Order: sequence, then structure tokens, then C-alpha cells
Amino acid sequence: MKRKIIKTGDGSTTIHLEEWDEQYHSKHGAIQEAYHVFAHSGLDHFISLKEPSSLSILEMGFGTGLNAFITLLEAEERHLRIDYTGVEAYPITIEELPSLNYVQQLDAGSFSDEFQQMHQVSWEKGHTITSQFNLTKRKQFFHEVDDEDRFDLIYFDAFGARVQPELWTEAIFSKMYSAMKRDGVLVTYAAKGSVRRAMQAVGFEVERLPGPPGKREMLRATKI
Repeated sequence: MKRKIIKTGDGSTTIHLEEWDEQYHSKHGAIQEAYHVFAHSGLDHFISLKEPSSLSILEMGFGTGLNAFITLLEAEERHLRIDYTGVEAYPITIEELPSLNYVQQLDAGSFSDEFQQMHQVSWEKGHTITSQFNLTKRKQFFHEVDDEDRFDLIYFDAFGARVQPELWTEAIFSKMYSAMKRDGVLVTYAAKGSVRRAMQAVGFEVERLPGPPGKREMLRATKI
């Protein structure tokens, strides 16, 4: 599938899949979306509820590493230990990496090496990226996830249901529910009624929240 790097509305870049007319991040702003959906509505929300000194995060759709990198920066700022697992079936290439301008756009030049390292470390093995942030990347399909009672927070960042409806089903969300600890939280940019109902069918308590720029709503689900 043909891929190209494009600039989004906030100046940050993302990858566009021409055949699907789909992006890894919102065209309205990749960094804005990542902060709104995952850092603020997910990480900040969980911290406000639990005040943890450490937590475990599962990202479904590691992609460009933007969500992971922002979470690393938050971990450093908050002195919070995070064990981060990223699931990705089709990793980006090293050749695409220089075109991703997140370090510059986030004014995070002191963490440039860490961003590179996140993409270069081996798969299926845990790595210490900083003293606050451990990363495990798993090259697998969503339906292969079989964790039980492990994660405090899930970033669900799959391609949209328009192009990959099989990733937004009761079967997948049942796996997410099993992978989470009690009172765990899942956040996603999606807001479709069918997605909300699939989450509710497997036991999640689901709330609609204001969406990131260019999107009216998003969803946050809690394991009760």
C-alpha cells in the first residue's frame, strides 16, 4: 500500500495511506489529537483518579510512536514510572523515521535519542528507554492479544472502522476488557455508535467526551 508523509493542521507530520485515504493521525493535527485523546483524556484522567506512582499502558497501534513519545515526556515531567507495551502488526520503516517531526514540534530536542531508540530497539523484548519509561514492542495482530488483568490504561489507536471494521468489534473489545485491571481505562478517538455498543456489550462503562480538533466526540471506557 502506497504511503507518504503529510503535514497536519498543527504542523506535525503523519503517514497517509493513499489506497484507503486514511492517516495514522488526524489531518487536523497529529500532536493535538495525541494530547487530547490519549495524554489528557486517558493518562491525566487515570492519574487524577488513582494518583499512582507507576502504571502500565497498552497501546493498540504503536504506529509512528507519537503517543508513546508524548507519554515518555509526561512520565519524565511527572516523575512517574510507566511500563509501556505497543502492539503493531506493520511497523513503520527506518526510512520514514526522519520525516516524523515530533521531536522538533514538541520542543523535545533533549529526548531526540530516546525517540530514535524507541523505534530502533528490538521487538518482543522489554527495554529501558529512560529511568521512568520502559518499552516493549510486540509485532502482532490485535486478535492475537491475550493478556489478562495486566494494564491500567489502554490507548486504542487503530485505523478507523471505515477501513478496518474488524478491529472495532465485540471480539476485540472483549480482549481489551480481559487485558485490563479492574477500574482500568480505555480511550480512543472513535465515537461511532457501533463502537460504543460493542464496548458496552463486553462490560465496559462508556462515556462520550468532546473530541479533538476536527472531531465532535470521542469515547472513554472503564472496566467496572
